Amino acid sequence: MIGTMTDSDRLPRQEISFVSSVDGTRIAVAAMGEGPVILRAAHWLSHVSKDIESPVWRPWLSRLSARNRMIRYDLRGCGLSDRDVDEIGFDAWQADLEAVASTISEPFVLMGMSQGAALAIAYALRHPDRVSSLILIGGYARGLLARGTDDATRMEAETLSNLMLLGWGKQGSAFSHVFTQLFVPNGTAQQVGWWEDLQRLSASPDVAARTLDVLHRIDVIEEARRLALPVLVMHSRHDARIPFEQGRQLAAAIPGASFVALESANHVLLEQEPAWDQMWREIDAFLGNGAPRPDIASRPAQAISDLSPAERDVLGCLTEGLGNSEIAARLGKSEKTVRNQVSTILGKLGARSRSEAIVQVLSGRQRDI
Repeated sequence: MIGTMTDSDRLPRQEISFVSSVDGTRIAVAAMGEGPVILRAAHWLSHVSKDIESPVWRPWLSRLSARNRMIRYDLRGCGLSDRDVDEIGFDAWQADLEAVASTISEPFVLMGMSQGAALAIAYALRHPDRVSSLILIGGYARGLLARGTDDATRMEAETLSNLMLLGWGKQGSAFSHVFTQLFVPNGTAQQVGWWEDLQRLSASPDVAARTLDVLHRIDVIEEARRLALPVLVMHSRHDARIPFEQGRQLAAAIPGASFVALESANHVLLEQEPAWDQMWREIDAFLGNGAPRPDIASRPAQAISDLSPAERDVLGCLTEGLGNSEIAARLGKSEKTVRNQVSTILGKLGARSRSEAIVQVLSGRQRDI
């Protein structure tokens, strides 16, 4: 369950370490707090050693680490991660996320903000046994150039890239101010000033422009449609960076996803705005305390009879803690078949996740497996 700390509270001690991605790129990882793990997929504009000082990010870290082990990392080319990198692309980002996740021994909540939402979706689909649920905030499934190919769209993408190369991180530049307004238009002078400084601290103009080009071409809409786990999608109604409609479309694509509209214009919510408390109430309600939903106990014992013999075999493997690949090997099935059967099982049992299905079986409410 998410705590209710404020920015004035003392943050837990932060531990910074490094992991090596598949191509040898060193990725900076920060962890703080104790409890169930929340891993935040990397997004643009981060610096793990500076975020704890930030009037924007410090309140987020206070909340996320109050009752959880909060783990986050810098995107390659940014922050404390290796700056001089040859490869910047979605596959490389996915490999970095996998390298960080490999250090976590237990299933975790995966949080994706902005571009991190697409990374989280792709990872959860590839590793369904590692992720217990997804929280996606201000995200999108398709980047600017993936959802539009007309001349106006291409010009918008090229203009933003050129402005980055000319004005990124330059103190007092018009571009720096405009770019900040896309993220925190309702920020205080201190928050806006810090965000402008973050551009300079987080990445070079070249890395920023290369990163932006990848963001424009992201397309995980088909992956989103194949997810089978609890997902909470939240998006600011007046978000200037990622249009609200992109958040709505993302939630509509994910089977069973919950969608919450936040009354804000900020891409990154700020602690002084009313939507801040709304967001944390929704996250807290979504995560709960790890117990199954109250309606599980009322489901009839004969629900198991809705499962086919093949689905019962898969459910039996789930109760042993086996992942999709292990189930596939044991039962002689393809991973895709197992993934589809798990999704069907969850639907028939009325469970949001594998853990809820296992609770039903092990609690004795479904004894005839």
